Amino acid sequence: MLTEHDIRRLDALYAALEQATERFLGYPVSKDFEMAPLERFLRFPMNNLGDPFVESTFAVGTRGFECEVVDFVADLLRARAGETWGYVTNGGTEGNLYGLYLARELLPNGVVYFSEDMHYSVVKNIHFLGLRSIMIRSQPNGEIDYEDLAETLRINRDKPAILFANVGTTMTEARDDIVKIRDILDQFAIRDRYIHSDAALCGGFAPFLEPRPAFDFADGADSVSISGHKFFGSPMPCGIVIARKRHVERIARSIGYIGSLDTTITGSRNGFTPLVLWYRIKELGVEGLRRRAASALELATYAEERMKAAGIAAWRNPQALTVVFPKVSDAIKARWQLATQEQQSHLIVMPNVTRAQIDALVDDMVAERREHCSADSTSISHLSEKSGQA
Repeated sequence: MLTEHDIRRLDALYAALEQATERFLGYPVSKDFEMAPLERFLRFPMNNLGDPFVESTFAVGTRGFECEVVDFVADLLRARAGETWGYVTNGGTEGNLYGLYLARELLPNGVVYFSEDMHYSVVKNIHFLGLRSIMIRSQPNGEIDYEDLAETLRINRDKPAILFANVGTTMTEARDDIVKIRDILDQFAIRDRYIHSDAALCGGFAPFLEPRPAFDFADGADSVSISGHKFFGSPMPCGIVIARKRHVERIARSIGYIGSLDTTITGSRNGFTPLVLWYRIKELGVEGLRRRAASALELATYAEERMKAAGIAAWRNPQALTVVFPKVSDAIKARWQLATQEQQSHLIVMPNVTRAQIDALVDDMVAERREHCSADSTSISHLSEKSGQA
């Protein structure tokens, strides 16, 4: 039974989340959505059992809407009609696991190649699947080192190759070019190959960039994973994985008691997130996503220039929403929820970020630096006085 204390705890949680949501700049999550029209669907136990493109005897779900989401994203990724399949996942890690799972079934003796800037889920997923792997050096900007990749593939050219491409690394949003990767595979006549693109953040807006990054099916990908809660926007983590249909057919199994095919990672699947993504896609459309990308990129340029003007050594990869700068203090990191690794912190200019937030962050960084300079000057002055007295 819910008590008054329980109600107060819920109210306190709501207030804390409301406050925290107002000020996070270091993580790729969009919050500019309004889901009130979908709240009525929360009264149903929606479960998209099995394959979204195959009916199930359990009918309380949104598989028709899920199929529309998959078709929309497949079109963004320049997949040929009828050649790909996909489903709505719990997020990027599941999408990456699915791509590697298909690769293992296709190439059970394959070796996975990934850069040292890969997402932390990659090593975990490789461990789950029992795959062999080799880490490749990264360039200073976070992109894979193609020379190191070429040399490593040359040495291992007798083995099937599974390439895990970062299309937007976590800290610097560097993008591996799968056309270059494909050319290296061709150079060493490695025919047994599989290329997975982890486009968690960038997949939602990369189709609108000029020049367009090389990451999708027209460029040679076998599967692509995208997060739904990042560029599109969702109140809960979710994603979309798209793969070539001929690969998926290798792992499909008919499950009699659900009346569908087992083609996904999980059995029971969230029936609400496909509805959320469908709603966002209908709200925004292709042109809305294009405008969304252009606006975010314009603000990312402003953030980089604003920091440089303030004397902060900021930089970003071409056409990136991620602005990288020297590691900030723990106080600023906590206040603005800035992702930090080793000596770098970053700001990710998602579509909901405002110019006022960027200005406030920069002002905080400048003010803190002045305080440190003032403290250092005072310390030096005291030391000089003591030295003079001596």
